[in-house]
This record gives sequence, C-alpha cells and structure tokens, in this order.
Amino acid sequence: MVVRPHYLDLLKTYRDVPLVKILAGIRRCGKSTILEMLRDDLIKSGVPDDRIIRMCYTSEEFDDGMTDKDMYNGIREKMTDGGRYYLLLDEVQEIIGWEKAVNSLLENADTDIYVTGSNSRLMSSEISTYLTGRYLSIPVFPLSFAEYMEFKKSSARTTKELLNEYIRMGGFPVVALSNFDEGTAYQIVEGIYHSVITSDITKRHNITNFDLFNRVVKYVVENVGKTFSANAIVKFLKSEGRSLSVESVYNYLEWLEKAFVIYRCQRYDLQGKSVLKTQEKFYLADASLKYCMMGFNPKSVSAMLENIVYFELRRKGYKVYIGKNETKEIDFVAVRRDERIYVQVCRNLPEESDREVANLLEIKDHYPKYVVTLDDLAAGNINGVKIVHLADFLLAEDY
Repeated sequence: MVVRPHYLDLLKTYRDVPLVKILAGIRRCGKSTILEMLRDDLIKSGVPDDRIIRMCYTSEEFDDGMTDKDMYNGIREKMTDGGRYYLLLDEVQEIIGWEKAVNSLLENADTDIYVTGSNSRLMSSEISTYLTGRYLSIPVFPLSFAEYMEFKKSSARTTKELLNEYIRMGGFPVVALSNFDEGTAYQIVEGIYHSVITSDITKRHNITNFDLFNRVVKYVVENVGKTFSANAIVKFLKSEGRSLSVESVYNYLEWLEKAFVIYRCQRYDLQGKSVLKTQEKFYLADASLKYCMMGFNPKSVSAMLENIVYFELRRKGYKVYIGKNETKEIDFVAVRRDERIYVQVCRNLPEESDREVANLLEIKDHYPKYVVTLDDLAAGNINGVKIVHLADFLLAEDY
C-alpha cells in the first residue's frame, strides 16, 4: 500500500475532534485505501485493534434493505464495552438515512467517526438536518503528480517521462499501481466511469433517455476548460435534431457534480470583486475520463493541462475561480484565507507568452503571478511574472 501523506496528515489534524470526517470523491479515487492507511496509523499510535471498527457498505457487503437502524445496531453490537471507539465507515451513502445513524453514534457513544462516499446521497440536504455544524468534508481526488511519482518510484523513468505518462494516463490509483498500456488503462477508467454513471446517476435519478444524457456528458467532456452555459448545450442539441430543456441540462450537470465526475469553476470579476453566476467552466475529476471516451489526442492536451493545474490548486486548499479582468480572462484566481495567486496555463512558449504575461501584468496588485507551461526551456521571470514548468509547479510544496 502506497501511503498518501496529504490525506493522512489532514486526518491526523482532526483526530479526536468531535466532528464526523467525511471523505468524498469519485469512485476508485482511493478513499477506502485512505481509511486503511488511517487504521494502520491509529494502531501505530497505540490504539488497540479492537477499538477500531471498520465497516464497508457496498452492495456486495450487505443486504440492499439495510436501514439506518440496522446500521446503528450493527455498529453498537461491536462496541462491547466503554471507552473510545474509532469508526471507519466506507461507502455510507448506500444506506438511506445513514446520517441519522452516524449522528446517534456521535451523540450516544464515545466515538471518533470517519466516513467515505462517492455520490449525491453523501452530500444531500439530510446532512444539514442531522449533522449541522458537526461534520467536516474532505474532498478526495485521484493522485496528484507527486503521489503518482511515489507510486512509480521503482521505475527508472525520468520526471519528464512520468509527467508525460501522468498527463496521458491520469491519476486513478488502480491504473498507477500497474504498468498498463494505454488501451488497457482507458478500458479500466471507462469501467469506473460506467459504474458511476449507472449506479450513481442513471438508476438513482431514473434517467430514461440515456442516449440524450450521454450526449450532454460528451458535450461537457469536449468542452473542458471552456466557458459555456446550459443554453449553449440546448442550442447544440437542437442543431443535432435533439430536444432537451434548460432545466434538464441543469439537472444533468448537478448530478454529474454530485457524483464527483465534474467540478464547477465559477468566474470572479476582478474589477467588481464578485463571483459571477454565468459562463462557468467545468473540469473532469481526472483527465483519463476524457481520453477513455474520446481517445487521446495531442491537440486536446492544452485544455487538460488546465484541468491538472485546477486540481493541484484545489489539493493545496485554494478556492479556485476563473478570473475576469474587464475583457481579459485569467485562467485561475486561487484564494486561500488572505493569500491569492494568479495562474495562466499554456502548452508552449514563447509564442503564447506575450499574451499570457500581458494579461497578468494588467492586474494591478502585488499577489504572485505565474505562467505554467510544458515548455522545457521555460523558467524565469518577466516583469515579476514567474514562468514555471508544469512539473515544478505540480511538485512545489506551496507557492
């Protein structure tokens, strides 16, 4: 098992804090392994094995008819005497009303509770009802490049070779753990995608016209890193002779978000200092999701570089927006407490550098500004704008 210290350190920070720790992310991004890491760390720190209760609620592990009361009673039966228990509850969203069971365990027993999940039931309004102010959500993403390199540390390949592989193969741990060829890797990712779409979206929301839903998904995938609206999707479908309401498009996008397939990035007006509600961008949980559907195309790499940088900023705890500076667009405005950085992403320099740097120089403040590129010769500083290779940006501990 390859340890992912970012998540382990985060969970250590919140150990024994009286909040339910919710690890949420797309299927197969490594949540269950993180719980296993946590279990090993608890034992290493002196917690007896019989004080750790690990439960998995996948459909293979339990009867579909399990209720929140069954869940509660099943856990209480394992708590044979007094004292603190550590509850590691995997894929809890499969239990309708799991929030009630977890809330009762938080209130009526000496527990430290960690749960994982990968779909909309995990983020439903019931959490607010039963766990108001009593939970902490920790987003879990597929592997960062630094984690990917750790998975591949026995390889003799260079950082550049591994970066190129990471861009093409993505960061699902199940792919990174082996040396699959590209076709096999995309086949595995396609299986993950279909399990998400089938189990977490189409069945749950009774989607009858799967072909139309799939076309909307394909449109979003084709337009990663571009601004578009629900109206634009409706018009596009109409041009193909298909009919779908704006409301249905909104629903489809929301369901994809709640299954952690896509992440919404809003625009931020740097002049008016406000978040805009139109022309958002969406990014895929992992670049390989695009390639498994549409094949790898070197021409599509630029948009996916943005995708990779977006999630690196999210992993480092930033809230990430698209910047609007009058008529100019900044790829990312990343905000963390009182810190802020501006980031432009481009594949090659110097042909793109003038525009990218000029857009950043028009921002009249003193926060750090970066152009992140795949250009091997890029490095340096242009009037205060730092030019950074993608590998260095991804491997930096902070900015």
